[in-house]
This record gives sequence, structure tokens and C-alpha cells, in this order.
Amino acid sequence: MTKPRILVARAIFPEIIAKLAEHFEVESNPSDEIWTKAQLAAKLADKVGVFTTGSERIDAEVLAAAPHLKICANMAVGYNNFDVDAMTAAGVLGTNAPDVLTETTADFGFALLMATARRLTESEHYLRAGRWTKWSYDMFSGSDIHGSTLGIIGMGRIGQGIAKRGAHGFGMNVIYHNRSRLDAALEADCKASYVSKETLLKTADHIVLVVPYSAASHHTIGAAELALMKPSACLVNIARGGIVDDVALAAALKDKRIAAAGLDVFEGEPKVHPDLLTLSNVVLTPHIASATVPTRLAMANLAADNLIGYLTKNMPLTPLNRAVIAIK
Repeated sequence: MTKPRILVARAIFPEIIAKLAEHFEVESNPSDEIWTKAQLAAKLADKVGVFTTGSERIDAEVLAAAPHLKICANMAVGYNNFDVDAMTAAGVLGTNAPDVLTETTADFGFALLMATARRLTESEHYLRAGRWTKWSYDMFSGSDIHGSTLGIIGMGRIGQGIAKRGAHGFGMNVIYHNRSRLDAALEADCKASYVSKETLLKTADHIVLVVPYSAASHHTIGAAELALMKPSACLVNIARGGIVDDVALAAALKDKRIAAAGLDVFEGEPKVHPDLLTLSNVVLTPHIASATVPTRLAMANLAADNLIGYLTKNMPLTPLNRAVIAIK
């Protein structure tokens, strides 16, 4: 029998390709080309499944060109590259890769917070440029992590992981804002207190953003929100580009209306707003919060298992639009 045809849209671990090839005829992308929407749609014309990485936009236009498509499996916990309503209307299942990256991403979020607060990259650039000729009492003085107030916007699994690191590891006072309040047991486990968004912005010494991207969360932090923050505060975004208004943030950093920012995600990435590139009080990383080999392999395996589970047994592991399964 002819195997079902699937597409792997980006370069991934060879062992994942081999795993998928046991069940499917796989068209892969070992050169890791970034396809246009038209190219992606053309490649999906005869496919029943696609392994995506977050950079491939699946919308009504692409779906219209892919009449055989049954599943899009994202190798990411976020899925703002999916138009889930359009996929549901077309009878196409979407899946993501939650849980397997929680602790690794929380580690990185805290690392980015510390690098931002303690001015690590700024001081390293200074040293590498040969500008360090003597010690001085105020050289690259940053802000303390221990005993400070950590504000978390978005208290899902990753937000909770960051809260625990702050409260249990560094004695931080943790406050959070979320669409819904955690139950009392989870709050106690995280040593976190629920507050309004305005209170968090005004109170926190360090703010970490971990909210999923949607139209409702677009520019969760803009000029008005930045104006509420302390001049000594640090802002860290490990959520998605678009959660922060990068133009407003660059202006606030330039004018020292907040002390510093750490950004792993950007509006329009991989492009970065040029104003951010000129500033010394911002730490910039290229969307690598989940980037350890074990975690990226676990994410890829979960995406592959979703494809295999759904297309061979009608049993995906982490469906997004579960209603599609019932009408398959």
C-alpha cells in the first residue's frame, strides 16, 4: 500500500524524519528553506499532514489549496501561526507541543531576567572591547534579584515555573496577573499573590511576560503600561512578539523611563526593530527559550507522535480543536 504523504516544513532532527518515514512518505526540508505562502500551499496540495515549527502560517488561503490535509502538528507550545477557526471549518486538526518545554523555558526566562537586571551582556561587550582599565564602585551596577518583587503576567505552567524559581530560590516577593486566578493550592505552591495588572506594573521590580499571543493580548505592554512601571524596573518577554509594542519599548529604554529589558521574541521576527539594536540596556536573544537539545528533541517527538497518532489511530496526544476528531 502507498503510504500517506506528509510534509516536514523545516529542517529537524534526522531521527525524527526516520521515525515519521516508518509510517508516511515524507517530503522534508533539509536545506531549511523559508518557503513563501504560495510555496507552502503548493507543497501541501497532495499532503494529509504537515509538521510545522511555528514559522509556517496555516490560514484559510493555505487550507483552500490543501484539500487532503487532515492535521497540522506544531513543534511549539504556541500556535499563533494557526488560524484555528479556519482549520476547524476545513476539518483540519491542529496540535501543539505543551509541557515538554516548561522547565527549560522557565530556566531561560529566569536566566534572561538575571542577565537583564545585572547588565551581563552590556558589561561583557565593554570588557571585550578593551574598555576595562580599572575597577570603580558603580561600574555596571544593576538591580538585585533576591528579595525584590517579581511580577508575572501570564501564570500558566511556564509562569508558575518562573514564580517557583523566584520565590523558593531567591526569596522574591511574587505577584501575578492572569486571565483567571489560580486556585489557592497553586498560589501557595508558587508563593504568589494575585493582583490587578495596574498594581503589578506599578509595584514590580522585574516583570516577566509569559502570555500566549492573541488579538486580545496584542500590545499587552504598550506606552501606557510602560509609563506605569518604575524607572528602576526591568521587563522580560519570553512570550511572543506582539505582546510588547517594540517601538514604545525602545523609546522608554532610550529615555531611561525603565531601566532595562530582556527580549527573546520580537514583532515581525526574525527582524528586530532597529532602535532596539542601538540600545545598551536591552538583552536580545533569537527566540531560544526552549533551546536545549533534550527539550527540542522532546518537542519534535511530540509533534511527530501527534501526526502518527492521528493519521494511524485517530488518537492525537495534544489536540487544539478537538471537535475535528469527532467528525473525522
